[in-house]
Amino acid sequence: MKTALAALAAYSGCAAARRYLDRASSQERSFLEGRVRLKVLWNEGAAFGLPIPAEALPLASAAALGLLWARRKRCPLGTGLMLGGGASNLRERLAEGRVCDYLQFPRAPGPWNRYAFNLADLCVFSGGALCLLRGGKGSRPS
Repeated sequence: MKTALAALAAYSGCAAARRYLDRASSQERSFLEGRVRLKVLWNEGAAFGLPIPAEALPLASAAALGLLWARRKRCPLGTGLMLGGGASNLRERLAEGRVCDYLQFPRAPGPWNRYAFNLADLCVFSGGALCLLRGGKGSRPS
């Protein structure tokens, strides 16, 4: 139940962020003294420019979501965040053929300042980090 609630909350938050962006002007904006930039960019490929054919991305995403669901008891909250974010990106890719990225961190160290993200990406990342920090502790699937 925790996993499903976390997934629903993450998915809903991602959908709300996209609705806001659709209504807001497409003009670039900066926050936190230039540390965060809001700028709409469309990503037709895989994350970080990975060489995965665009036609394979929806199937690969759906398979990954299925595998996550099967392992949800190990880290319910982290898995829920990954499922909600992943489902949000998958829905957008199926509906639009691409994913809207809008968050940039221009002052981030190294190459991270070049990438653009969306809230779904941050949910997937933070859910994965939470599961890694838990280190497999918790209940085991039966």
